[in-house]
Amino acid sequence: MQKVILAFSGGLDTSFCVPYLIEQGYNVITVTVDTGGFSNKELREIAIKSKKLGASKHYQIDGKKSIFEKIISFIIKTNSLYENSYPNMCSDRYTITEEAVKIAKKENANVIAHGSSAMGNDQVRFDVALMSIAPEMKIVTPIREIGGSRKKEQEYLEKKGFPVTSLNKKYSVNQNILGITYSGSEIDQVQEPDESMFLWTKLTKKNSSYLKLEFKKGVPVALNNKNMFGAEILIKLNKIAGAYGFGRGYYTGNCVIGIKGHIAFEAPGILTLIQAHIALEQLVLTKTQYTIGKFISEQFTDLLYTGKFYDPSMKDIKSFIDSQQQYVSGSVILKLSPHQVQAVAVTSPFSLINPKIATYAQSSSWTANDAKGFIKLYGLQSKISAELKRKD
Repeated sequence: MQKVILAFSGGLDTSFCVPYLIEQGYNVITVTVDTGGFSNKELREIAIKSKKLGASKHYQIDGKKSIFEKIISFIIKTNSLYENSYPNMCSDRYTITEEAVKIAKKENANVIAHGSSAMGNDQVRFDVALMSIAPEMKIVTPIREIGGSRKKEQEYLEKKGFPVTSLNKKYSVNQNILGITYSGSEIDQVQEPDESMFLWTKLTKKNSSYLKLEFKKGVPVALNNKNMFGAEILIKLNKIAGAYGFGRGYYTGNCVIGIKGHIAFEAPGILTLIQAHIALEQLVLTKTQYTIGKFISEQFTDLLYTGKFYDPSMKDIKSFIDSQQQYVSGSVILKLSPHQVQAVAVTSPFSLINPKIATYAQSSSWTANDAKGFIKLYGLQSKISAELKRKD
């Protein structure tokens, strides 16, 4: 039997793929890449489910360090929100693809399968990533082949004696270190889902509190004066900020495949880090650095969302980002309140606020005549234009 490496989350779609691929004559080897969305108990259950479904072998890979270093650190450094709303939680597909390719080479397999449908963006991300880093691999997509009917998948699995959980019956749920996305049912109709659906952003804390984040070259390195790896900080912030009901969102946007898509999501940790990072950038970057950075951020964010993470231009973009973030170091105090996180204090050795030169609206090292001369020249073209229009 020909080996196929299946990217396996244990959800409805990838669970369907295992017996379906076996029926097509494949020897199925499953790979679960933990990018932060699973507990140890869930990982054990996924391994058991893989075996019960018929897979011949199961691999479990810890991808948290990889996704943080290669992707999330740049999401933070660029304040990356696709179309100003969505924090690219889908970007773990690249980490999953990379690890699946490693296992395929280890197993001497040349076929890789994933559970993306023909209607969504993930098929583009997985396929283009595979085409870029392992063009020799054949790609198999069972959900796309059968037309992507979740009802058919459910009936197929239940007929074979595999129960489907009630949550997976109703919604497509994707979870990783960046957060959780929900689609399906009333969400697809751009309607508000039931409150009970949400897992991370339940308001359990109402009294305000403070936390301190420290950054080095744009990347978080400490939480409340304790040095930690960035992925650890993100995981803790998901719990801390989520307890204040912060980080829940709804997004309707432009999909890669040309349609509009609507999802609900929870991303308390990454949105907290972006808030803090923006506050630090405002203190240490020049206006030109900040302006150019916003343009570069848009390019990075779009490439990341649209499956082009391995495009050659990404290397150039990352080089600019690392250079721009060279002095984005310092600490940020955040105030957490119900449904809100605010950066209330920022310090940095590279702050561009210099009291010896000026304090805004208070004191300055220049004279009144200096200010008058600057304003006269600064507004000269506006004045000339206005005078000409009055003559007309």
